[in-house]
Amino acid sequence: MTSRGQPAPGTLEEPQVRAMFDRIASFYDRMNSVMTAGLHHRWRARAADLAAVGPGARALDVATGTGDLAIELARRVGSGGEVIGSDFSEEMLAHARRKAPDLRFEWGNALDLPYANDRFDAATVGFGARNFSDLERGLAEMARVVRPGGRVVVLEITTPRRAPLSTFYRVWFDRLVPLIGRLTGESLAYSYLPSSVRRFPGPEGLAASMAVAGLGDIRWILTAGGIIAIHVGTKAAA
Repeated sequence: MTSRGQPAPGTLEEPQVRAMFDRIASFYDRMNSVMTAGLHHRWRARAADLAAVGPGARALDVATGTGDLAIELARRVGSGGEVIGSDFSEEMLAHARRKAPDLRFEWGNALDLPYANDRFDAATVGFGARNFSDLERGLAEMARVVRPGGRVVVLEITTPRRAPLSTFYRVWFDRLVPLIGRLTGESLAYSYLPSSVRRFPGPEGLAASMAVAGLGDIRWILTAGGIIAIHVGTKAAA
């Protein structure tokens, strides 16, 4: 936000973000595959691995979208476990429920999660943290609902710093992605994407925010040449 309480340039208010995701839900999965050459499934699998949940565990996927990361978690906890996917876009949730009808997908705001303290063994967010209108509050909510010793995992796009990938990244995200968005009729959503990535803190800054949220033993993995960062932190014992 600016000092006068207006949205910073290139940002959207929470109701605008929700409406945007409602509009793009029908082609969200296809666009993800186009923009990442299908690699987003591999990154989500790696994030689920870092959540370190096994059979019988309980996990929450925040800002679940169409549910791909929740599905990865469900593969690990098995039929004796519990996975909940939470999102504030009803259209995204509708697609998630059709994709995985045996999983629980529930409406929820990441800044005010409707779950008890210490309920889950892990909480994850995949490509959703940069849409939190208050990053620190969203991370604190994820930490709150995880038990002491449980993990919080954040999978997000980050900005590579070294050429030639940094040059390719600028061309792809600043020019080609908005162009693809215009072809879908959703120029707002896919111009918002690169601006939201630019605003999001780098790996060190995100780690610092996770520490403020009460997480420790924070580490991160850079993959895809530095375009993707996967952070994991552990909730401290009470």
